[in-house]
Amino acid sequence: MKKAPREEPDERLTVTPPKEWAAGVPAVAHALEYSLAQTSVRRTGLTLLTMNQVGGIDCPGCAWADPSPGHRHLNEYCENGAKHINDEATSRRVTAGFFRRHAVSELGRRSDLWLNQQGRLTEPMVKRPGSDHYEPISWHDALGLLADELKALDSPDEAVFYTSGRVSNEAAFLLQLLARAFGTNNLPDCSNMCHESSGFALHQTLGTGKGTVSLEDIHHADLILVVGQNPGTNHPRQLSALEEAKGNGARVIAVNALPEAGLLRFKNPQQPNGVVGRGVRIADRFLQIRSGGDLALFQGLNRLLLEAEDVRPGSVLDQDFIHSDTSGFEEFSRHARTVAWEDVLAATGLTRAEIESVRDEVLRSERVVVCWAMGVTQHKHGVPTIREIVNFLLLRGNLGRAGAGACPVRGHSNVQGDRTMGIWEQMPDSFLDALRDEFGFEPPRAHGLDSVNTIRAMREGRVKVFVGVAGNFVRAAPDSDVTEDAMRRCGMTVHVSTKLNRSHTVCGRTALILPTLGRTERDIQATGEQFVTVENSMSEVHSSHGRLEPASKVLLSEVAILCRLAARTLDGTAGIPWAEFEADYGTIRNRIARVVPGLHDFNRRVARPGGIRLPNPVNEGVYGTATGKAMFTCNAWEMLHAPDGHLVLQSLRSHDQWNTVPYTDNDRYRGIHGSRRVVLVNPRDVTRLGLAPGQNVDLVSVWDGSADRRAENFTVVPYPTAPGCAAAYYPEANVLLPLDSVAESSNQPTAKGMVVRLEPAGESGGVIR
Repeated sequence: MKKAPREEPDERLTVTPPKEWAAGVPAVAHALEYSLAQTSVRRTGLTLLTMNQVGGIDCPGCAWADPSPGHRHLNEYCENGAKHINDEATSRRVTAGFFRRHAVSELGRRSDLWLNQQGRLTEPMVKRPGSDHYEPISWHDALGLLADELKALDSPDEAVFYTSGRVSNEAAFLLQLLARAFGTNNLPDCSNMCHESSGFALHQTLGTGKGTVSLEDIHHADLILVVGQNPGTNHPRQLSALEEAKGNGARVIAVNALPEAGLLRFKNPQQPNGVVGRGVRIADRFLQIRSGGDLALFQGLNRLLLEAEDVRPGSVLDQDFIHSDTSGFEEFSRHARTVAWEDVLAATGLTRAEIESVRDEVLRSERVVVCWAMGVTQHKHGVPTIREIVNFLLLRGNLGRAGAGACPVRGHSNVQGDRTMGIWEQMPDSFLDALRDEFGFEPPRAHGLDSVNTIRAMREGRVKVFVGVAGNFVRAAPDSDVTEDAMRRCGMTVHVSTKLNRSHTVCGRTALILPTLGRTERDIQATGEQFVTVENSMSEVHSSHGRLEPASKVLLSEVAILCRLAARTLDGTAGIPWAEFEADYGTIRNRIARVVPGLHDFNRRVARPGGIRLPNPVNEGVYGTATGKAMFTCNAWEMLHAPDGHLVLQSLRSHDQWNTVPYTDNDRYRGIHGSRRVVLVNPRDVTRLGLAPGQNVDLVSVWDGSADRRAENFTVVPYPTAPGCAAAYYPEANVLLPLDSVAESSNQPTAKGMVVRLEPAGESGGVIR
C-alpha cells in the first residue's frame, strides 16, 4: 500500500486542558475575527444580518432548522456559520495569474488550509493532457469539451455525477435530470459517506428515510438522547434548541466516546447569562461509551424496558401503539431477552447501573427524542444500531406524536434536499415514473454507483468521466491514496466549485474547474433576480436569496452551468426546456411540484415566511414498509474488537473546520492549538502502550488481512477519550480507512471504527501543558 506523503511534526503545537463550556463571548469574537480577515466590515454585516432570516441567505453550513418566523434572533447564526458564510464571501481571488505561478504538482503538496485561503475561483480553467498547469478557457469551449467527452463514452454508465449538500434544490433536481436523461443513475453524493445508514435503517423500519421530529418537538420533549454527536462544533444552533428544551423541563443525556464542551455547558451569547453568567448545563448525564457501543447500549435498554413491563404489566410499554402501528414485536421481544449483559457491558464500557439510570429516566418521560449523527452511522453495524434505536422508540410509542421521535442530525445544509430532489443512485420506481410522465423519456432503472462504488469503478477503468458539483470528493472519500489514484485514471475530471481544494489537484487526463456563484451572491438571469430553495434536517423547505455582488463577472450559477451542459450534451433529447430553466428558476420549481410529493404549488407556498414543511408519513400513521406498519427488528449483538496493542480510532472535525475545510489549525474546545496532526488517546492507554505525551508516532491501520495503511507523524495528546479508543482529525486520517471497510447494507465508510496501532516515529511533536 502506497503511503501518504510524510509531513513533519508541527513544532507550533501546544495543548491546554479541554474547555468545559462552549460559545459565549469568545465565539462571537472568533467569528468576527475570521470574518473580517476574509472581507470588509460592510460585506460581513450584510451576510450576518441577513443570514437565516426570512428572505435572507440560508447558512451554507449545517442543516439545523430555523425557529419559526417571528421567533428568530437578529443574529440567527452560530460561530461556525458566520465563519462559513464569510469564508465564501471572502474578498480574496484566484485568477489565471495564480495558476500560471503555481503548477498542479505544487498545489498538490499544499495543505487544505492553504488551498482554501487563496480565495474565490473567478474563471473557467482547463488542465490539458501532459500539462502541469491550469490555463483559462471560455465557458463555451469548456462546456463543449465536457459535452464531447460525455458523448464519446461507450456507455452513459462510464460517467458519474457527484454532488455535496451545498447545492440548491433547483440545481440538484437539474443534475439528476441531466444524468438520467443522459442514461445513468450514477449519482453518488456526500450522504453516501455520512448518513446513508440512517436512510437505510429508517426505510426498513418506518418506510421513510427522514427523521420524524420538528424543532417544536425538540423544545417540548421530556427526555432527549444526543448520541454520537458533537453539536457544539458541528450543529451549534442545536444547543439553543436544547437550551430551550431544558428551560421547558427536559432532561438531556449525552452518549459519546469523548466529552464535548457544548454538551457540558452552553453559554448562549444572545442571552445575558451566556455573556456574564455560567450559561446552561446541557447534559444531565454523560455516558462515555466505547466507540461503536451504541448498538449494545440500546439492546440493553430495550431488554430493561421489556423486563420492567413484566414486573408492571400495562404500565411501561405502549401496548395500544404496539398493537395498532407495529409488526414483529413478539419476535423482537424474544430476541431482545437473549442479549447477554456481559456482552452489553463489554461493548459499551459502561456499568449496568449507568444503563439502568437511563432506563429510569425513560420511565419518567412521556415524550422522548433520540438525536444521532455520524458517531452512530459510520460503523460497520450502523444500520442495525439505528434499527435498535427505532425499537427503543417504538416500545413506548415515541413516534408519530408531539415531543417525540427520531432525529438524524444531518451535516451539510441541503444534503436532505438533494435526496428529496432525486440525488440517489437507488431512487424508487415511483420517482422515476413521475420523472418519465413529466418529461417524456424513460429513465434508467438499474441502480447506479454510490460514492464507494464510484471509486472502485474509477480504479477499474469502468468510469472515465467524473463530474463533481460542489464538494471536495477526494478529501471526503475514504482510503485517500486509493481514491486519488482512481481519480487520476479518469479521462476527464470536472469540478463545479467556488473555492480551490485538493480535488482540483488530483486530475484526470483532462481536468476542468468550472467556477460558480456562491449562495451569498446575487443570481441575475434573463427574467431577473432569482432565488433558490433548500431543505433542512427537519423537512422544512425555504428560500435563500443572495445579497452580494458576484466574485467575478464571468461566474455562472450552478443552474446555468447544468442547463448549458445539458443542452450541449443531450442535443435536444427528451425536449427538456433547458434554456427556459436557466432563465427562470420558477419554471424548475413548477416541474419539481409535479414530480416530488409534498411540493405541490411550490412557488406560491415557498414564498410564505418559513416556507413549506414536507409531510412525514410516520406522523400521519402511514408506514411505507412491507407490512404497512412500523417494524420491530432483531439485530445481532456486535462489538468492534481491537487486538492487544491496538486502539479503535475515530475521525472527527476540529472546531475551526467545516467538512473538509479547516479555517485554522486550532481546536480550542479540545485545547489543541497550532496543528491538526494529533491523535487523542486516553492517558491510561498512553501508559499501557509505552508511549509518552507529546511523542511523535505513525498511525497504522489494520483491516481484514489487507496491507497496512499508514499516516505519519502525529503527536500523542493525552485526552479523556473512552478507554481503548482514540481520535484524529478528518480528512487527515482518511488515508487509514480502507475503501472496503463499509457498513452493512448502506455501504457507508466506517470512519468511526478504524483499528490502529501507534508506532514511535521520532522526537517530541509539541508542548503538552
